[in-house]
Amino acid sequence: MTGQWRRLLLVAVVPTLVDIGLLVVLRQHFGWVLVLANATAIAVASVLSYFVHASVTFRSDPYVRWVRFPAAFVVVALLAGALDVVVLRSLFAAHGFESTGALVAAKLASLSAAAALRLLLYRAVLIGAVRRALHEQVPRPPAPGLLRATVIVPALGEADRIGGTIGAIRDALAPIAADGGLEIIVVDDGSSDGTADAALIGGADQVVVLPENSGKGAAIRAGVAAARGRSVAFTDADLAYSPDQLGNVLRAVEAGWDVAVGSRRHPDTVATDGAGWLRGVGSRAVNVLAMGVLLSHPHDTQCGLKAFRSDVAKAIFSLARVDRFAFDIEVLHLVERHRFSLIEVPVHLESAERSTVRLVRDTARVIRDIWRIRYWSVSGVYELPPAVLESFVA
Repeated sequence: MTGQWRRLLLVAVVPTLVDIGLLVVLRQHFGWVLVLANATAIAVASVLSYFVHASVTFRSDPYVRWVRFPAAFVVVALLAGALDVVVLRSLFAAHGFESTGALVAAKLASLSAAAALRLLLYRAVLIGAVRRALHEQVPRPPAPGLLRATVIVPALGEADRIGGTIGAIRDALAPIAADGGLEIIVVDDGSSDGTADAALIGGADQVVVLPENSGKGAAIRAGVAAARGRSVAFTDADLAYSPDQLGNVLRAVEAGWDVAVGSRRHPDTVATDGAGWLRGVGSRAVNVLAMGVLLSHPHDTQCGLKAFRSDVAKAIFSLARVDRFAFDIEVLHLVERHRFSLIEVPVHLESAERSTVRLVRDTARVIRDIWRIRYWSVSGVYELPPAVLESFVA
């Protein structure tokens, strides 16, 4: 049995079996009153659950961070336990059950109701804790890097305009280039139209070529691995966000934030895009789906304008696995998980002529990837080595 399955067995199955087993023993073999037997079983299982979670789960995972709040655990356990007792007692009053099988079936129903209540209450507790951590700057040592900033531009089939994109970014960020240095990295995501050559001709400082189309997430990971700037940003080749806005997110990072993300839902955002209402509905649907992974409820997960401290970027993208459109959600989960600070900045969204997004297909992929992110989260693949975590301490 692998370590992750042993961990799942301990935290999910064992306390449940103790709860049911102790109820059966106390009720069926010792003849305890149902309410007293159930309350005792719940209390023992709850204490066991707390200590097992504190010992073997990944406490960096925002969804188990409640183990750091014993008072909240006690309150939630009491409320969920009370619901369990009420449901089981009601089922007994309505149907009666003398056999062990009937008792176990009724207990499973009461456990389900209690589990749903615990989920809602823990989420309410964790949302506040995660939001507070996310929106508070943390003192850090200076970010490493040879240059002041790196801008990554993922590109697929952009030979006809990548040169203009590079030139526009370089013009907009000329002050940054003059004061500390700027590099522009184009990642050719398996293009067949000469995008890489056009990027070199257009003046990219580095061109990373992926042998086949792997997705925006894979392209950004490759760009981050090659980045030499102390701040690292990425934007789309179509410049739906004018290149001067890169300066806004880069300066936010330089002001002490670990991550700065553009938000199309920010009150100060100006939108003049012609993307259409259907794509807007799809974007909002993805944000709603992201609530299955994210506790901070960011207003906009999919904005293509983001910036990071260099060490934060390299740490996050070294763990990231999602290649396509849910990669933004995975990145934000990792920001929440490792308590990096984040600020949302307004954007000016302009019309984009073309897009590689296909609404139905890509929304289905996002749903699939959200499940994968949660699985990876509880499996331990998102843990940072202790040495990396120590490097962020001022």
